[in-house]
Amino acid sequence: MSRTPVTDGAGLTDQSASRRESRVPSLRRRLAAAAALLVAALTALAIPAPAAAEDATPSAPTKVTFVLGIKQDIDSLNPYVGVVASAYEAYQLMYDYLINSSDKDFSPVPGLAERWETSTDGKTWTYHIRKGVKWSDGKDLTAKDVAYSFQRSIDGETENGQYGNYVSLITKVSATDDYTVVIETSAPSPSMLRLLVPILPEHTWKDIDAKEVSTFTNDTNPVGSGPFKLVEAKANQFYRFEANKGYWGGAPKIDELVIRVYADDEGLGQALRNGSVDMIQDVSAAVWESLRNVPGITTSDSKYPGFNELAYNLGAQTVENKPIGNGHPALKDKRVRLAIDTAIDRKTLVDKVLRNHGTAATGVIPPLYPNWHWTPGDAARTFDLAKANQMLEDAGYKKSADGIRVGPDGKKLEFRLFGREESEFSKDNVAYIADWLSQIGMKATVSIMSEDKLTAVIGQGEYDMFEWGWVVEPDPDFQLSVFTCDQRSYVDAGEIAAGWSDSFYCDASYDALYQQQKTLLDPAQRTAVIKQAQQKLYDDAVYSMLYYYNNFEAYRSDKFTGFTPQPSDGGSLVFQYGTYTYLNLAPVSKTTDTGSSNTLWLVLGIGAGVVVLAGIVGGVFLMRRRSTADERE
Repeated sequence: MSRTPVTDGAGLTDQSASRRESRVPSLRRRLAAAAALLVAALTALAIPAPAAAEDATPSAPTKVTFVLGIKQDIDSLNPYVGVVASAYEAYQLMYDYLINSSDKDFSPVPGLAERWETSTDGKTWTYHIRKGVKWSDGKDLTAKDVAYSFQRSIDGETENGQYGNYVSLITKVSATDDYTVVIETSAPSPSMLRLLVPILPEHTWKDIDAKEVSTFTNDTNPVGSGPFKLVEAKANQFYRFEANKGYWGGAPKIDELVIRVYADDEGLGQALRNGSVDMIQDVSAAVWESLRNVPGITTSDSKYPGFNELAYNLGAQTVENKPIGNGHPALKDKRVRLAIDTAIDRKTLVDKVLRNHGTAATGVIPPLYPNWHWTPGDAARTFDLAKANQMLEDAGYKKSADGIRVGPDGKKLEFRLFGREESEFSKDNVAYIADWLSQIGMKATVSIMSEDKLTAVIGQGEYDMFEWGWVVEPDPDFQLSVFTCDQRSYVDAGEIAAGWSDSFYCDASYDALYQQQKTLLDPAQRTAVIKQAQQKLYDDAVYSMLYYYNNFEAYRSDKFTGFTPQPSDGGSLVFQYGTYTYLNLAPVSKTTDTGSSNTLWLVLGIGAGVVVLAGIVGGVFLMRRRSTADERE
């Protein structure tokens, strides 16, 4: 959900994983050199080498390990703090949710709640919790844990900042017995089967108080009930998860899942070729296309609910309407934003940056959700530099002697344009945009920075424009919520703390539409309001939407089977709203079990060495939900 914070998310999800270039060492090196690299890699990553042959037990079962290579590091394993898509991927491995989204079409299906019912007025929901579910420390999971998790998201400032849109209508949460939770709301809500609040164990989290929660790392033996348990974490390197063989949804067929962080697309592609990883995702079009005909590798041009945008500083303020930051005042003028939007050639971005693996974007709900997706039709703004220039002339922004336009206040249209270090797509996007802006009398100074730094900059309002994206949830409520007045930054203990808003848009009529859709149970009526809200954002040019993108994925089909798309018609294989692929993965044959031989450990070690030698750095994805749950990816 997330910025992939796309994503793109959004989350803030999106293609926010690292795409820096690097050269991978050749596998043709001598065995001695490879062994030396293995020792260095194992030492750096603290991965235990396999036992010597004479100490091995021939009859012992081999461990089946699946290795996923990604470029976006997890910003936090604390589900109340993380905002990038990779973080939300970890959360759903570790924790359960009340209701899940089906692999077929995202429709609600039982999660921890095996069944539910609602009152005739739609304001009281009763959820029946599964019996026999255990926390990873052996204690029983009960309705009290569910009630605790929701109540904490209601009461806690940090917690509410993360999950507030899900619980804003909830007035009371009760565990009426060990396996029944009753939630009462102030009004009927269409989102009561879309409450993406992770269920946490009260007996461990009750000791994490309000002061500690914002800095709690949750990276040492965390207790969860999900299909996997985190057993080892090394930031910017790898995250090792052990399968929960007693999982209520069926035991994973693999024993271990390792998520390994790489510095660039080329490194990921080479790691998949040489077997260091079993799957990669969210790589560049060039690397993905280079893998299409490699024996043993299957590629998937997966449908994905992510988009990228050019975002504007519309006048940064806190929720108390206190101005913050140093955004350029001209961007408060909608006429300037509309001119910029008219100067963006989305066809070129789709053709050149995505290599036609995507479509031009309009509304903030992607076409993967056809019921909610909005398009302006014939009223869409089209690329027209001459028109954009005339719009600025008519608005009183005249060119000076150096060709840069000057506003009525005498300030030149010189803007800071931020792109993301971790994304080659982002770098390409801002380069194109800067050139188009120069052709309408604007100067854009491009700066490339890490996603974690950009997240901080956005929260402080210290920017003019930036490129990022979101990954949008099956229910549109969260994505629409990020544009409300209440999601702007706020003051916490005298410091500015970021909300989900990255534009500082605040409009009473938009907020009214958002609140209206939250209580409409009739699907047709709610759809109409949701599309009206998207049109409002489009008309006000809150973002310049760039494109909806596919998720480039590739995997070793000679080693593993069981990859499960969501939705079933060509959807993403990982970074889903669920853990379908992870639960269904199985080795193709015994000889391909990861960790079954010293030879395979050698290959994995080489891949680990590549990561270390590439100089991995951290980056913040949508979380932001820009990239999983709506998370900037």
